[in-house]
Amino acid sequence: MSRISIRDLTQADFSAWGQVWQEYLAFYEVDLAPEVTAATWARLIDPASVVKARIADFDGRLAGFAIHMHHPSTWVMGDDCYLEDLCVSAAVRGQGIGRALIDDLIRLSKAKGWHRLYWHTNAKNARARALYDSYVESDGHIRYRLAL
Repeated sequence: MSRISIRDLTQADFSAWGQVWQEYLAFYEVDLAPEVTAATWARLIDPASVVKARIADFDGRLAGFAIHMHHPSTWVMGDDCYLEDLCVSAAVRGQGIGRALIDDLIRLSKAKGWHRLYWHTNAKNARARALYDSYVESDGHIRYRLAL
């Protein structure tokens, strides 16, 4: 029996998700206002929101998440899936949880008829990049973000 199971996030996951979310923010040295985290949580559990989360349970505990959304594309006839945030708790990294979350999103995207799955990461995040490079080479695009 696999030690990893992937499922949709539920209201009951609030506390455990919050712990991994804070780990994720600390890794990227980001300090978000509590209102932003509350709004993110509200979106994640709102059935009408396009922002969704799949979570990984490892030995019965929430160990990671993949926050994603689908959207129309101008480059294909259908939708794409954007993986915005992927995090695996530091205590259980190296157990295949990140790969299981990506594989799950690939299956989900195919089942929904979405055409592409894409994501970004920090250029210095060597561990994540090694995982991502095992799926596909970087397409060379550089992200620009203008705060408004």
